[in-house]
Amino acid sequence: MRIQLLPSTFDEDGAASPGQHLTCFVINDNVAIDAGSLGMAANDRQRKQVRDIVLSHAHLDHIAGLPLFIDDLFATLESPIRIHASVEIIDALETSIFNWSVYPKFSELDNAHGKVLEYVAFEPNTPFALRGLEITPFSVNHKVPSFGFIVSDTRSKILITGDTAEMDDLLETVEQAGDLDAILIECAFPNEMAELAEISHHLTPARLANQLKELRPGSCRIYCVNLKPMYRDRIISQLADLDVPDLSVFEVGRAYDL
Repeated sequence: MRIQLLPSTFDEDGAASPGQHLTCFVINDNVAIDAGSLGMAANDRQRKQVRDIVLSHAHLDHIAGLPLFIDDLFATLESPIRIHASVEIIDALETSIFNWSVYPKFSELDNAHGKVLEYVAFEPNTPFALRGLEITPFSVNHKVPSFGFIVSDTRSKILITGDTAEMDDLLETVEQAGDLDAILIECAFPNEMAELAEISHHLTPARLANQLKELRPGSCRIYCVNLKPMYRDRIISQLADLDVPDLSVFEVGRAYDL
């Protein structure tokens, strides 16, 4: 399984930088998990192949690139963009984004080949097959209805938490998933911003350490994602102080073979 976190910040010369304002993982160049920077940072192959987008929740940093992605491809789509999401997330998109006031209601529009957007509702803890993958959504602890995902193919299996605070059932979820090759877990704020992290339902390195105590150290690789760019260096320093085996920061733009 190949997975890439698409870039979403840029340096003073206009080149992609390590910071992560937006979230969009592309798996095997044909399935997107979230769409924060999909419309801006997908490469040509991904633009041609990604027709299935799985959404963890409807916050802007996870959907910002979705309208632009559909807009760019509108005339050339021979099959619709399929958005896989919970009923609550679909309702949020139709009410607040694709509502004609903010952006066109693509679910009501066709091109020369037919529909350009199709919604596919998923249920928590119910696996579904997608482009050679099996994806199982599970509820996480965020401010709005949100999901993490267990993603597997014939050779590997990963767990992506999405945005979340501490989860009482993370250990149970990991154990039920079986042998994992990697866990991608968020860590948005430094320790000194614990109050904001709690209010917004995110993790800090200290809170992450408490969460990871439940897991078997070194049982699989653990990658931190969703580091707020303004605090990135401080978060990385505090993560290093944890001295957790096989813990590292997931690099923006790098394609990982897991």
